[in-house]
Amino acid sequence: MSLAKPERVLVKLGGTLLDEDHSRKRLAAEITAAQRPGLEMVVVHGGGKQMTRFLAERNVESRFVNGLRVTTPEVVDAVLKVFAGTVNHQLVAALVQAGSRPVGLTGIDAALLEAEQLDPALGAVGRPVRCNPEILSTLVSNGFLPVVACVAGDRKGNIYNVNADQMAASIAASFGCERVLFLTDVQGVLDANKQILGTLTRSQSEQLIAAGVATGGMQAKLESAHQALRNGVREVCIAPGDEPGILARLLEGQPSGTRLVASP
Repeated sequence: MSLAKPERVLVKLGGTLLDEDHSRKRLAAEITAAQRPGLEMVVVHGGGKQMTRFLAERNVESRFVNGLRVTTPEVVDAVLKVFAGTVNHQLVAALVQAGSRPVGLTGIDAALLEAEQLDPALGAVGRPVRCNPEILSTLVSNGFLPVVACVAGDRKGNIYNVNADQMAASIAASFGCERVLFLTDVQGVLDANKQILGTLTRSQSEQLIAAGVATGGMQAKLESAHQALRNGVREVCIAPGDEPGILARLLEGQPSGTRLVASP
């Protein structure tokens, strides 16, 4: 008799949630507690708050165009130091402490995520074009937890700063994840009256963006979420990562934040 296929879940952690030691350790403990036979998990994380602080300490101005950080060669160096270095390894260390078997990665490793330049005006900001999830399959099948920083590359040796939400969507679709859980520093997607929307369709998301209600980071999350849904992910949740026990509740199917569905 063949064994049931494991469920695959991608958890995307916003950088703000990882900036404080207590928050990082709580999330690491929740992720560790959620791991069980029949569930294969991948973690993708950002680190924009940490990046802005790192650059400011070095008197480098952070410039944004449509919510994306202009990435000069100097900023690329910072991307590697902050995203792939400090933020990734602090999270990996917290997961080890909690009892997980995490492996820190970037999209560059084993060409996990290949990107191309999004816009010359943005410098080395990348758009995901191809995901090669073999390294993820190797790790999860042997009981390891991949922890992926939002850095990608290409076959020419270029390095790109990639929006973590876009990266999460691309990896989730290619790796066959059924669910994507965006844990963020807001309660969910808000309507024009600042009320949390429990569920959201693509057309409703487009209306929020067109009306200027969902902008910046939330716009990126909505667009990435629907990209994932179009490419086979069954469910995407945008939920408050600062609420204790949030991950267990989401995995159990309890309502929290905003659930995005694949209907038009």
